[in-house]
Amino acid sequence: MTISNQGIELIKQCEGLRLTAYRCQAGVWTIGYGHTKNVKSNDVINVAQAETFLRQDLKNIEKWLNVNMPNLKQCQYDALCSFIYNVGTTAFSTSTLRKKILANAECWEIEQQFKRWVYVGRVVSNGLVNRRKKEIQMYFSV
Repeated sequence: MTISNQGIELIKQCEGLRLTAYRCQAGVWTIGYGHTKNVKSNDVINVAQAETFLRQDLKNIEKWLNVNMPNLKQCQYDALCSFIYNVGTTAFSTSTLRKKILANAECWEIEQQFKRWVYVGRVVSNGLVNRRKKEIQMYFSV
């Protein structure tokens, strides 16, 4: 399975596009649609490179999901691609959210776990609150 155009658009909307490197809320150098690998303070890219970085970053997430969480519906897959793009594969792989999904927990339990991931440090991020709402909506849009 691969992420759909709808899933990619969700990530683009949530990440926004920045063609010059910046420090995100967590203090990490970032560029494009939330790309962080090997980004330096003075980096500048174009839209095509931002798209390439996004597609490259998603390939690793897709590969991990296909191996570790088979049988997802497309809407669930897309929502989890967005979630993992934001928090990372390592964090998701040990999360209670993943455990609840694998255990076929009740919808409200899965939703509750998504909503826990809204902090940068110890501060609630409105951007992450909004992102999680969109991911929850997508996840349950069967």
